[in-house]
Amino acid sequence: MSERMINQFMEMVQIESESGNEAQMIDYLQKEFTKLGAQAQKDAYGNLIAKLPAKGAAGKAPIMLAGHADTVKPGKGIKPVLKDGVIRSQGDTILGADDKAGIAEMLEALRIAPLRPPVEIVITRQEEVGLLGAKNLDFNLLSAKNGFLLDNDTLETIVIGGPSYFTIDVEVKGHSAHAGMEPEKGINAILAAAKAIVIMPLGRLDHETTANVGVIQGGMVRNGVPESASFLAECRSLNHEKGQKLADEIVKLIREQVESVGAKAEIKMENLFRAVSIPENAATVRIAKKALQKAGISARTTFITGFTDASVYNNRGIETAVVGIGARLEHSLEEHIYVEDMEKALVMLVEILRLTAE
Repeated sequence: MSERMINQFMEMVQIESESGNEAQMIDYLQKEFTKLGAQAQKDAYGNLIAKLPAKGAAGKAPIMLAGHADTVKPGKGIKPVLKDGVIRSQGDTILGADDKAGIAEMLEALRIAPLRPPVEIVITRQEEVGLLGAKNLDFNLLSAKNGFLLDNDTLETIVIGGPSYFTIDVEVKGHSAHAGMEPEKGINAILAAAKAIVIMPLGRLDHETTANVGVIQGGMVRNGVPESASFLAECRSLNHEKGQKLADEIVKLIREQVESVGAKAEIKMENLFRAVSIPENAATVRIAKKALQKAGISARTTFITGFTDASVYNNRGIETAVVGIGARLEHSLEEHIYVEDMEKALVMLVEILRLTAE
């Protein structure tokens, strides 16, 4: 067992770094990568970029290794517990294996790999709240054209594509009135919003498309016909044109249903990310598969309708495969990771460095 890697992981999860509060974690990592001989700096947004020279592979093109420093909530006061080869929190917080396990594995691989090309390390902040770090990353500091993002849970899959993502923010305006004395003089904004929501296509619509309403608010008092209501919806698809069509249809449906009861709808729809994928035979995918075979794993490629920083990197011309770190049940109080899986991820990363150096 790589005790150094496990101990460092357990140390890192105790550094508080909920999204927006990653500065201490970024500073810690800047020191750690500097110890490895990297030139490490923060960009204007606070992301960390560290550059390591090649080892035994002069003249090779650089690769990017990437992760993110932030965690979801509740991520304060994490106390990791190692028992029977599994690391968990004490149960009242997340563990933070997403993505600190990936970073710990990355650090150890860079320490022990006998061969590596030049490596450009990118650790973003605010990934969990909309990939904000990656979206604001100073790409002028990078030259790598191929990369590996350590932010997939299972080691058995390599993520090669992510969705287009549309946000739909709705403000409904009705007319207030006393609910008992003169309800007929009011226009119920909650009712108008509900009429739209109840017939919206929601959930998993097909193998590559989903839609959801996640927040609804409205009204001020029980006995008043509410004048205003709002709700937040989204849709996403691995097919951009399909996602755009669905978003347009949802907007049209909302407007029609709200206006059918005399209310008005102010709707803001934005396309925050565009679907992107890399080929199954892309160089990064082939290398990742070979590296996982070294760890005894026959991996398959997959698409996800969630998001990783690779959505940004691939759209910015850095061919990026998302590889596993071994975390399980991330974003929950039951999040945990097997030491054995961290060891396999370490084998994979050392092999990725060797293969890209040859």
